[in-house]
Amino acid sequence: MAISYRQTPLSPQERQHRRRLLSMTLVTCLVLVMIASTIHVVMLGQRRLGDMRKLATYDLIEENKRVRAAGEDIALQETHEAGLSIDNAGYTVAEAERLLSREQWEELATLVPIAAGAFLMGTDFERADSQDKPQHRVTLPAYYIDKYLVTMAQYARFVAATHRRPPINWKNGHVPQGELMNPVTMVTWNDANEYAKWAGKRLPHEAEYEKAGRGSDGRRWPWGNKMEPTRLNTYYTVGSASNVTGYPQGASIYGVYGLSGNVAEWTADDLLPYEGAKDAQENLSRYSKVLRGGSWKGDPFSTSLYHRDYALPNHATDFYGFRCASDVAKALRVK
Repeated sequence: MAISYRQTPLSPQERQHRRRLLSMTLVTCLVLVMIASTIHVVMLGQRRLGDMRKLATYDLIEENKRVRAAGEDIALQETHEAGLSIDNAGYTVAEAERLLSREQWEELATLVPIAAGAFLMGTDFERADSQDKPQHRVTLPAYYIDKYLVTMAQYARFVAATHRRPPINWKNGHVPQGELMNPVTMVTWNDANEYAKWAGKRLPHEAEYEKAGRGSDGRRWPWGNKMEPTRLNTYYTVGSASNVTGYPQGASIYGVYGLSGNVAEWTADDLLPYEGAKDAQENLSRYSKVLRGGSWKGDPFSTSLYHRDYALPNHATDFYGFRCASDVAKALRVK
């Protein structure tokens, strides 16, 4: 026997009740989605922080094997400076010359001409550090600047020729495996200055460094005013310093490589406030030297070409390096 069901029409009160239930269900679902999304973002953030910690630090068991950043292990660095803790076997001059091919040596020796003229130095950007302000116009004579950062291989040749102590992170006086074309690091301002004199050049003034990157239009990075992470080595994207000939897409309009990212670069200048600076800038000191360009470790926005970092001239880290510059009259006589 067939059974038929008769649907009773819903009353207005029942319809309203069902609509409320449906609305509450939808709101509950949305809230749950938002909570789940928040939890997911938090978990991703925790993972990212964990990854950053692994990159930025190490297991304490390995403490005696690690080289740390500026300001740490002063006693270790001082012992090294005195030449008391390093096996200086190193390279002979002939061995150092054979580290790279003739073509590589010639390319690394490339000097880029920067024409005389004015450019915009510094910034008026509100969030910039006080030492970066104010923006002002500077006129420079013509000069030359190294196309690339000074490499491990180049520094090895300097060490061999002068019998200077090698950087603290070179084992038995030898460049770490696979890093010949990386920028030399763990060098103080004093080391960089001595290398520049040996090479017949000098450290660039910070104005020369900034103009080589910003050109005449005051751009924030060598390629323009937008931060583009694929154009440079910064904020642990690589996790260490990298080949100085990398990132051609990050070269300046003059063709100078690596002015933003990779390693922060020593300049010739003491850290002094710009003329017209409004802030007291008590933290500025003529005893500190200016570094430019940011690094593979730092905040990407510290790679802005106007940004001035600084350190005492006897500090050395794994994210400080340098390049050289030359007056036009001397450019053809350099090594």
